[in-house]
Amino acid sequence: MNFAIVGCGYVADLYMASLKRHPELALQGVWDRDPQRLAAFTQFHGVKAYTSYDAMLADPVVQLVANLTNPREHFKVSQAALLANRHVYSEKPLATDLDEARSLVELAETRGLFITSAPCSVLSETAQTIWKLLRDQTIGTPRLVYAELDDGNVAAMDHAKWISASGAPWPSRDEFEVGCTLEHAGYHLTWLTAFFGPVHRMTTFSRVVQPDKGFEGLVPAPDFAAACLEFSNGVVARLTCSIYGSHDHRLRLFGDDGTIAIDRIWDYGAPVHLSRRNRWTSRAEKYPLLAKLVGLGPAKVPLVRKPTTQGRGLFGRNGMDFCRGVADIGQAMQAGTTPHLTARWALHVTEVVLAMQAPTVYGDTREISSRFDPMQPMPWAN
Repeated sequence: MNFAIVGCGYVADLYMASLKRHPELALQGVWDRDPQRLAAFTQFHGVKAYTSYDAMLADPVVQLVANLTNPREHFKVSQAALLANRHVYSEKPLATDLDEARSLVELAETRGLFITSAPCSVLSETAQTIWKLLRDQTIGTPRLVYAELDDGNVAAMDHAKWISASGAPWPSRDEFEVGCTLEHAGYHLTWLTAFFGPVHRMTTFSRVVQPDKGFEGLVPAPDFAAACLEFSNGVVARLTCSIYGSHDHRLRLFGDDGTIAIDRIWDYGAPVHLSRRNRWTSRAEKYPLLAKLVGLGPAKVPLVRKPTTQGRGLFGRNGMDFCRGVADIGQAMQAGTTPHLTARWALHVTEVVLAMQAPTVYGDTREISSRFDPMQPMPWAN
């Protein structure tokens, strides 16, 4: 598939790093509204620079636009691509307003185009392994989920020194104003909605717990949010997201007969641990070290296939394949099918994330109206 990238900021370098694993994707060129950033990116990666976004959309070779712009620009950039009859893969969220997100999906459907949004980590080896364990009823009936996405006190870190491979700084101010919930809650939500179907109802709470983040005139989005989610199949989940609480990316799924757990939701090849639940192991849960000594502790489950992503390095190098969602659309186009990551699924995740971040706008208890067809597992995960 021939595609182009709009937005050459920090995350674009992560896409370029994972593009090497997808020879079926052909990058035709890039564009960014910042001339210096565009020049640095194209020189570093040796790719073509378009003279404008209109020039990119006018290129008849381009089939899909990867929208890697600031979240507040997602709607108008994606809308322009759809109006130019290009498929769209957008960084998260689909839009920062629910009505705008819905209009993008309806526009794409009217024109027979694909649009979806990151994250695509539900297509990872770890996520697909967990999903297979659930389908095989390895832990019996799943009933409760605990999900955490806390990144530590980011405002107190040396984020001004976080520079991408091509020299783009991490967009600190934008990140603080857009909010960690819109940026990160989707990692857990994409997995859970694939596993359990749509969220039926949710109750949420969010606050700015650290107003001063070192920028004059900053209007910070909530840096803490918590939500209780009720899925259509009866599963209940508690999800927290913050950039203040200590680093914690765990996911734990509790069933009648066992527990599935991982420690790193962002790592496509994170180990999956399975624990049995019976009268002996239930007691052993209180004493995990003793349980491990007597053989009642969690066991590592083999992944459904060997991870194709880069490993975690000495300083926590990213274990994500950012281009896997782009490739998913390309494979669907070639096969004449529908991508695993559909427009209606992206809209549903967007509705839940927006409601989680802004309960004063969407209601602290909300019936979720959007729905989507069941997602299919990856072919190699059956």
